Formats: sequence, C-alpha cells, structure tokens
Amino acid sequence: MANLFIIDDDSEVLQINKKYFTNEGYKVFVFDRAANAIEALSAITPDCILLDIMMPELDGMTALPLIKEKSDAPVIFLTGKTSEDDKIAGLLSGADDYIIKPYSLKELSARIKVQLRKTAVSKSANFVEFPPLSVDLLQHKVFYNDSEEINISNREYELIELLISKPGESVSFEEIGTKIWNVYQNSDRQSIMMMTSRLRKKLEKYSGLENCIATVYGKGYRFTPPKN
Repeated sequence: MANLFIIDDDSEVLQINKKYFTNEGYKVFVFDRAANAIEALSAITPDCILLDIMMPELDGMTALPLIKEKSDAPVIFLTGKTSEDDKIAGLLSGADDYIIKPYSLKELSARIKVQLRKTAVSKSANFVEFPPLSVDLLQHKVFYNDSEEINISNREYELIELLISKPGESVSFEEIGTKIWNVYQNSDRQSIMMMTSRLRKKLEKYSGLENCIATVYGKGYRFTPPKN
C-alpha cells in the first residue's frame, strides 16, 4: 500500500481526494498546512505528494525545497495558477508534475501511478535486494526491511557491496583488499578479518541476517542470501 500525502488548505478538496484515493488503495494523509506535512515527514515516508501552491503561511513553491530536503517522493503540484509561465516555474522549481484545478480524479490517479512507476524503476536500478536486506548503491546505505538503516562504516559498506555483487560465490582476501585499499598485501588479511567480524556483529542483530556472511576458510568470504 503506497502512502499518499495531500497538502491543501481547501478542506473540501482534502475530503474528496482522501475518500477517492483511499478507495483506490492508498494510505492517505491529509494536511491543511504545508508546515504540518513537513513535520510529519520525520515519522512517515510518503510515496507521492500532492501539493497545492496557493496556501496561507507557507505556500507550495516555498514549501517544495523544504519537502525535498526530507523526502525523495515525487511531488505533483495541484493549483489554480493556469498560465504557462506558472507551469514552467512550477516544474523548474523541482516538482515532478503540474496539474491545474479543477482536474479529473481519474487523470490525477493516472499521473500518480506514472510517478510511482518511475520511482520503482529508479529504485530497482539503484537498489540490490536480498530481503530482508537491501543495499542502496547510490547513497551507499544498507537497510533492513527497506526502511531501517543499518549503521555501518564506509569500509564495511564497500565490503558488503562487493560480497552481494557475487552472491553464493567465494570472494578472496585479495579481491576484498583491492576493492577497499586499491592494493592488497598479505598483511591486510588480519584487517579484513577484523572488519568482517565487526560487520557480522552488526548484521546478526537483525533477524534473518545472522549467517549471511560465511567464511571460506583460507580464501575469504561468501555472501549467502537470507532465506525468507
């Protein structure tokens, strides 16, 4: 179920859109002030955001960069500003789409689905997933169940990135050392063993990840995808 944020100071718009998109299968969160939605981003991760431009206190154009600081979700402007210049300004400001009021809910639904598909394609290109483990290759981060970040060092990240690139295969100490330090010396083996031990201890705190890094005795290590 995708999370949908709707930000609009018009209570009728919020009510109609919430009912429609709830029936469409979304989990809908509505806000009559942009500041409230921005605050909610600390606790809720939206998959798409519908944002009105003309609002009191904090208008949509001003709110957009603040939203983008906390969320990678696509943003669709919903607005009564109809001129071509307004539309161009909205898109250039960083919005992913721009829809003029009044609009068809069916068209809006289709545009949301387009944005969700784009996000899914982008995510699949940047993420390697072995549930419940996932690795963001773009941001160099590791997650448990897609949402909980596992806190590891930069070198531990390089190690796990190398191991998951060859699931089920033995990765030698020499490959690991070359990946991390660009060159490998036999004296690096002890450092690699200590680093792997630290990484294992961090992973084994999470159910299903206890035995995903296996030792290939005398050679190196192997990533064994978790069993769902």
